[in-house]
Amino acid sequence: MTAYAATAYDAIVLAGGAAKRLGGADKPAVSVGGRALLDRVLGACRDAGRTVVVGGRRATARPVVWAREEPPGGGPLAALDAGVRQVGADSVLVLSADLPFLEERTVHRLIGALGTSGREAALLTDAGGRDQPLVAAYRTEPLRRELALLATEYGTLAGLPLRLLTDELDLARIDAEPLASFDCDTWEDISAARARIREHGNVLDEWITAVKDELGIELDVPIGVLLDVARDAAHGVARPAAPLTTFLVGYAAAKAGDGGPEAVAEAARKAAALAVRWADEAEPALPREAEQAPPQDKAAGPGQADAG
Repeated sequence: MTAYAATAYDAIVLAGGAAKRLGGADKPAVSVGGRALLDRVLGACRDAGRTVVVGGRRATARPVVWAREEPPGGGPLAALDAGVRQVGADSVLVLSADLPFLEERTVHRLIGALGTSGREAALLTDAGGRDQPLVAAYRTEPLRRELALLATEYGTLAGLPLRLLTDELDLARIDAEPLASFDCDTWEDISAARARIREHGNVLDEWITAVKDELGIELDVPIGVLLDVARDAAHGVARPAAPLTTFLVGYAAAKAGDGGPEAVAEAARKAAALAVRWADEAEPALPREAEQAPPQDKAAGPGQADAG
């Protein structure tokens, strides 16, 4: 976790909208890598003081505060207005609910940039240089101020474009990391996101994150350590020993206290050492006398080695 995470902030996640290009599907609930898009975004801002989700209520992986824009489906500015009424921190992170690859480090960069720049907002910009006002951090009071002024000027926030808000704020811009601002507007986007998650370099991290969310575990899992002990158990004992050993490592780490990465590493070290000892015993051991005896001429017949 970076130093940026120490900055107190609330989060607003916009989970409404008609999802017309998805045929009206409930986009925040669409699964990518075994997790709903909304839950993936909630995971990226898990250290927010309060998280407000604007949209229809649904089951989520962690507790949130619910809000609804007026009128329902009134667009991002109306949703922002509903969300900002529920936050109390001086800084607020604003995210759309369809960002499958958003990570905590990007959230921390945005919050950190808002704190160090002195600006009213810090927006992510994509590879094409386009501002992403729904992957951004805002100072809460300027955000409230501009929303109120727009509501007064236009009589309503429903249907207004986001640029009317960002045009009035003093902005800092942060270059996006690859895929940080990738959003899922179409089924082709969903398919592309699902395919990328299953690529060799991503699949283990994605799977472990999905399992942790499903089981309600917050732990930095030392994947390399666990894979090493699983390999040692599989090769030195038997293939089924691998999953059973990693289960027992986790159980031992939990019993040891906080069950943190250090406890996992220590339990894995002990299990790996045991697997090595087990494997060593599989090698045929010679009696000590045989180890010390001089080699005999294999060509000699029985009893001939002592002759002469």
